[in-house]
Amino acid sequence: MFLILISMPIAFVLMSVESGSDRAIMKKLKDMVVEEAYEIYGAYDIIAKIKAESVDRLKEIVMKIRKIKDVRTTLTLLVV
Repeated sequence: MFLILISMPIAFVLMSVESGSDRAIMKKLKDMVVEEAYEIYGAYDIIAKIKAESVDRLKEIVMKIRKIKDVRTTLTLLVV
């Protein structure tokens, strides 16, 4: 059995974006408080890892991501 202690809330945000907008959105994510972001293939186009001081701050960051132009849909997975 593994015990992992997480001191800060972490989430992965999967994004479906408008065709051809991947690079521009990746650039915007790098300017935000996003720890890692990758272009991916499949049902979603981008995955971003976010760490924050609190769940409320994490929520604020996710809401900013959802407002980025050409982000169609998101799926947020909170690490527990």
